[in-house]
Order: sequence, then C-alpha cells, then structure tokens
Amino acid sequence: MTSSAQTTTATEGPAAAQAGRLRRIGENLTRWLAATAVVPRLLAKAPLTVTFLVAFWLIGLLTGSIVHGPSDSLLRHVGVGTSTITQGKWWTLFSYGLWASGLTPYIVTTLLALVTLLPAERRLGAVRAGAFFLASQVIGALLGIAAIEVGAVAGDVWLQVSVADLHLKYAEGLSVGASVGLTGVGVVLSAGLTALWRRRTRLLLLTMTVLFLFYAGEVLDIMRAGAVFVGLVGGALLIARRRSLRDVRLLPSSYAETRVLVALLAATSALGPGISWLTGSQGGPLAIYEELFIPSNLAAGEVADACAGAGAGTRACTSIRADYLLNNSVAVVTLFVPLLILAVVALGLARGRRMAWWAAIIFEVCLFAATLRYYFYYRGALASDPTTRTAVTVYTMGLLVVPVAVLVILVLTRHHFGLRAEKGTALTFWTITVLAFVIVGAAYIKFGYDARDQFSPVPTFHQMVTDYPKRLLPDSYLILFGTGAAYAFLPVGGWAKALYELAGPIFWLVVLGGLFVAFWRSGARRKEDHAAEAEALLLANGGSPLSYMTTWPGNEYWISGDGRAAVAYRVIGSIALTMGDPYGEPDARRAAVQGFSTFCDEQGWSPCFYSVTGETKDRSDALGWSAVQVAEDTLLRLPDLEFTGKKWQDVRTALNKAGKAGISGHWYTWPTAPLSVQEQVRALSEEWVADKGLPEMGFTLGGLDELDDQRVRILVATDEEGTLHGITSWLPCYRDGRPVGWTLDFMRRSGEGFRGVMEFLIATAALQFKEEGAEFLSLSGAPLARIDRGEQAVPLQRVLDIAGKALEPVYGFRSLLNFKAKFQPEYHPLYMAYPDPAQLAAIGTAIGKAYLPHTTPAQMVRLSRQFTSS
Repeated sequence: MTSSAQTTTATEGPAAAQAGRLRRIGENLTRWLAATAVVPRLLAKAPLTVTFLVAFWLIGLLTGSIVHGPSDSLLRHVGVGTSTITQGKWWTLFSYGLWASGLTPYIVTTLLALVTLLPAERRLGAVRAGAFFLASQVIGALLGIAAIEVGAVAGDVWLQVSVADLHLKYAEGLSVGASVGLTGVGVVLSAGLTALWRRRTRLLLLTMTVLFLFYAGEVLDIMRAGAVFVGLVGGALLIARRRSLRDVRLLPSSYAETRVLVALLAATSALGPGISWLTGSQGGPLAIYEELFIPSNLAAGEVADACAGAGAGTRACTSIRADYLLNNSVAVVTLFVPLLILAVVALGLARGRRMAWWAAIIFEVCLFAATLRYYFYYRGALASDPTTRTAVTVYTMGLLVVPVAVLVILVLTRHHFGLRAEKGTALTFWTITVLAFVIVGAAYIKFGYDARDQFSPVPTFHQMVTDYPKRLLPDSYLILFGTGAAYAFLPVGGWAKALYELAGPIFWLVVLGGLFVAFWRSGARRKEDHAAEAEALLLANGGSPLSYMTTWPGNEYWISGDGRAAVAYRVIGSIALTMGDPYGEPDARRAAVQGFSTFCDEQGWSPCFYSVTGETKDRSDALGWSAVQVAEDTLLRLPDLEFTGKKWQDVRTALNKAGKAGISGHWYTWPTAPLSVQEQVRALSEEWVADKGLPEMGFTLGGLDELDDQRVRILVATDEEGTLHGITSWLPCYRDGRPVGWTLDFMRRSGEGFRGVMEFLIATAALQFKEEGAEFLSLSGAPLARIDRGEQAVPLQRVLDIAGKALEPVYGFRSLLNFKAKFQPEYHPLYMAYPDPAQLAAIGTAIGKAYLPHTTPAQMVRLSRQFTSS
C-alpha cells in the first residue's frame, strides 16, 4: 500500500506540474491578448485615422513609393507646387497628402497622425476632424504657394532660388506629404486642451514649424506655416462656439512654465541648425551659418577634388583632410559641442538655475560675435556677386535677431532664474574643467610628441602644443581665429590617430558632464525650521486623519504668509512631495494648495499632494490639476458604534475568544512601556522584515521610530504569562487643541499567537476611544488598494491597480483593506494631485524613494520579481 501510494504520487507529481505550467502559459497568453486588444479597440473608435493610415501606406506600396517616394512621372500628377496651380491641377491640393518622400517621412507621418489626428477625432468627431485636416492641407498649401510667388516677385533669393532648385530629384520642385494637414489638426486640437497642455502643444508645433521654415526651407515647410495659421484660426473659432471669447486669450504662465519657454527659446539657436543637419536640407534663409553648430557633410570625392586643385601638400589640402577625418570618427562629437552646450544650458534654465542664466547670456553674446565675424568673412568672398552679397547681408541681420531676442528675453525674465547652486558648485566645476584641460593636454602633447613619427608631416614640440587647443574646438570655429588656426599635420599611425580623435571628446565629456550635474542637482536653499510653528498649527486646529504623520522625521514645512496653514513636504529630485493635506485653520487650508504650489514654482520644484482627501482634490481640480486615487481610508464613527448584529460576528468572536484565552489589552506610550514589551515589539518587527525579505516601508507607514512619541498611544495584547501577541499604535487627530479622533498606524502580530488578535486590538481601542468621547477612529489608508465604485478607471489608475496587485504577496495592501471591512467602516478615497502630467515619471521615482529609501539591491531584485511574476 505504501509502495502503491508512493508510485501514484510520483506519477501525479510531474503531471500536476505540467498542468500548472500550461495553466500559467494560458493565463499569460490571455493577459497579453487582452493587452494587445486595446489597440484595435482604440482604433475602432477612430475610423478616420485608421482609414487615412491604411490608404496612406497602401497607396505607397502599390505605387512603389515607400522607400524613395513617388517617381518623377507620378509626382507630376500628385505633387503640389507653384507650377501645378498655374497649370490648373487643382486636385494636387488633395492628392499630395497621400504620399511621402521616403521611408522616414512615412514613419514620421504615421506617428504624427497618431498624436494629432487620432486624439482630434476622439475629441472633435470624425467629420469635424476630417474637415479641419482637409482645410489645413488645402488652405495651408495655397497660403504657402502664395507666399512663394509673392516672395519670388519681390526678389527674395531664398524663394527664387532655394525653393525652386531644392528638389532636384523631383519634377519642377513639387512636394508631397501629409504633415501639412496633420500639423493644422494638431493646432486645432490644442485649442480644446487644458491651459498647460494647450500652451505646450502650441509651443512645440509653432516652434518646430518656424525652425523648419527658416532652416530647412522646403516647400512643405512653407505650406506647414500656412497650416498653422489655419489651425490657430480654426481653434479660436472652435473655442468661441463652445465657450466665450475670453477663453481664447493668452493666460499667464507660471514660474516653471516661463522657465521652460525661455529655455526652449534659448535652445532654438541650436535646434534650427540641428534640423538642417537631420533633414539634410539647408535651404532656409537662417541656415547660412549652420556650421557654427553642426559639422559640414564632406564626401571623399570632395576631399580628393580639393586636394587635386590645391596640391597634395598644401595647408588647404591638409585642412580639408582633417575635416573629413574628424567628421568620420568619434571626434565628430567635438563638432557638436556648441549644440550640446546650449542643450545643457537650456536644461539649467528650465530648472531655474542662476548659473545657467549667466551661461546663456555669455553663450548668446559669443554667438552674436561669431555670427558677425562669419558675416565679414563671407562678405569679402562675395564681393564679385552683389545680389548674393545683399541677400547674405539681409539674412545675417535676421539671424542676428535671434541672439539679440534671446538676450532681451533673458534680461526681462531674470527674476525667474534665482536658484543658486550649492556652495562650492561653481568652484568645483571650474576646477574640474581646468584639471581636464591640463591633464588631457599633457597626455596629448606628451604621448603625441613621443609618437610624432606617426604624423605627417612630423610635427615639432611647439606645433604639438599649439595644435592641442584645435582638438577642442569645432573646425568651423577656427576661421574666427584667422589663418594661424589652419591644421599643420595629420595622424597616419594608430596611436597618433587615437590621440588626435579622442582628446576633444574626452575633454568635453568631462566638462559637459560637470555642467549637467551642476544644473541637475537641487539648488542651494536655506532650510528654515518651521517645525515648531507647524506643530502648533496641527495641535490647535488639526487636519485630516493622517495629519499627525507630518510630525515624523524627514519632513520640511511650508507656512502660509498669514501663518494660518501649513504643508509638510519632502523634496526628492525635483518633486516636492507632501505628507497629506494642508492643515491649520479650516478656512485657510484651501488657499494653502495654491500658496504651496506658488512656493514650489519659485523654487523650481513640481508639487505633488499625496494621500489627500477629497477637499484638497476639489481645490486642485479647480486649478486644472490632475488627480488619481492612491489609497482608501476607512473611518469608524464612534458615538453610535455597537458590535451587535450578524455583520459584527467576527469581531465579537475575537473579543470572546481573547477573554477565554487569557488575552488582555494594555495601554502605554512607548517611553512608558515596560522594557519587556519593548523588546518583544522589536522582535515582532524583525520577524516581519525577515519573513518578507523586504524593508519596512516608510513615509505614510510608521515603524518603530515613529512609536517613540508621548502623544502616540500603543495598545498591546498579552497573555497571562506576559507574552506579546500583537500591538497597534494610534495617532491623535486634533481639533481645538484636543484629540477628537485616532488613526491606526503601527500593526504587528505574532505568527504563533492568538489568531484574532488584530480584531481584538482594534475593537478594544474603538470601545476605549468611544468611552473617552472621541468622534471617530480611522483605520488609516491602505496604499494601492481601493473599493470598486463602478467608475471608469483612467490609464494611470489601472497602472496603480496593477502595482497594488503585484505588491500584494509581500505587503498585502488589498488583504489589509479586506480585513478592515470587518469593522463596517466608511470608505473615503485618498488621492494624489499633481499639476503636470509630464512629471509623472519623476513623481513615481520620488514616491518610491519616500516609501523605500534604504532598499538594498537584493531587495530590489526580489521586488522586481513580484512585478514580473504578477
């Protein structure tokens, strides 16, 4: 019998394991299918977008236009341009949007349709979105063609020559592409967005349109500008119909938004040339000096032709060979240094750094001087061509307007950039820069001179020294220093070539990295200790059931200007994360939301009110913020509390069994608790941590450190021998200077103790607080858990639900919420309110660090496994 049983078990074991594996595979497959089904469902609600994209790609495939665009013969019938209108081919105003000029434009157009046409169709409806798309495409093209004709008649060189001759691969300068209509739809769509996203969407679309217009300068870029005008008019009319004309006005920007706008404006000096380089088009009037930011594209044939004309051993040949070498090696990074510097400076401006403001001022002044120097350099070379010389003069004046405009804006908005770096940051940065210059230079000169036979011609020591600064500058900037800056030698050996190519990138990697860190780190701030003032407000007026947690270590405090309200927060990265609602005098709490937000704005932080009640959410909603539920609070009203009826059966059973088992409750504060109780509580906590394999969570979840407070009461359950079976701690909730409620915080129970100890402790506490005259008892919020109210969950809410499910095996938040249901509580959602959805990634990181500030790598691996296995 034993043998038979063992055989049966042995045969059933693998079968059961196989069945389990198949079941898990089936569950995972079902989950993936459900996830992928979202896309078809979404597109099914947008037939216009689906129809357009299918037709767009299908027509491209059938006509062989996907890779290289339509053929010249086809383009003459479907492309749009000045000639098609004069020839009476009006259908091209519609047909040009059904093709693209190559594979990359096909992909970019598809992405643009998904971010403009799709949401526009969802918001405006298919008919209206389609009408705006066609209007933007047709009227935008007509406006663009009209601008070309007028400019050409007026004698503008750009519109006469660049536009006409730019598309040599196409017939008669014709163009195709749907970006014109899609851009117009995007601008119309922005009219119906919130003020924050309307400003950002329009800023992005308008800025990119202007940059493409004046730097790439193609026919489509001119038409796209016309489409933006159509979109602005259409959006204004749309708003006027739905609301009132006052909603069309420009709204003032916050400090943070102003910084972003100024940063983007400053970055345009580099973004424009970058667009020219990426698109391979330099037809715009402001692209004449793009080499100030990006390298010139040299082909091997151009090098050979130049050297054949100038002579193989001449300095001109050596210089162009050096340019070709740098453009086709890792040293190309050096050629992008001006663009990279401006990008890092723009980041600093967006974060409100005073050091970045000064850097931007210096950069724009240098840019103005460099542009002027380039103008005089080219002006002399164009002495024999007065027409082109005049055009270059006009375009240079236009180009000089950019740094001047940026300088004016920087000066006018200087009070927005008052955040100073921590003490010693500037000194550290310059020390690192000087050391990098010296060390890299010493290595280049020393090792280069040792391997001088690997250069051609062989350099002298003096030539090695004078060549080192040239390794750090883009070749186009050497013109600014005169003829003495020409290249004297080139590397021909491996070691010499490595030195020649790596010196510049290594130096600039150190400098840009140091600059980035200086701008990214939190600015220096004078921490004012408002803890006593905030605590006085809390004890006198109270707040939400979680407000006593604001007294815990790690918080800083903002006090309103009138001293009537406070907010507890901690700064993690660029996020100011609050500990619950504002507290203080009741009629001052709503205004504190706006006041704290303004304070954060001035400091360059993004505020996030975490675990707040519906009252704070209502106020943030009025400010146009977003919110999502992050926890579920549970309240027991004590005056009418009675453990009678069938629904209280589990609680009564726990009380009765505790009495029979000799379990009794004892009240203490941690400082007055017997040493034996304290030691057993520590042991229980250590047992919990060891069992979970993850650290205790902090922030809104108290631990042993938070028990050590005279105002916090603890209730322990012990048996007749003094053995601890469980513990709860209770935080006071104040009003008019006295506790009117209590909030459950710390909970631990022995794994081998009385099974109903938590029900016993909570019920005992509820009866005691009721007897003392308390109004309510909060079982505290269960993070990442909520009851189903039948509401449609937004995408972020679904992500949080998934996270709560993944963490359930280790932290049991949902089980905790189900446990609290035994006490028939009132459910009150707790929210996270934030002004800027673009900061969600930073907010998530901040919350994670707040709850788990000391997580080890091994614990993070275990936590990640919970997510991947869920």
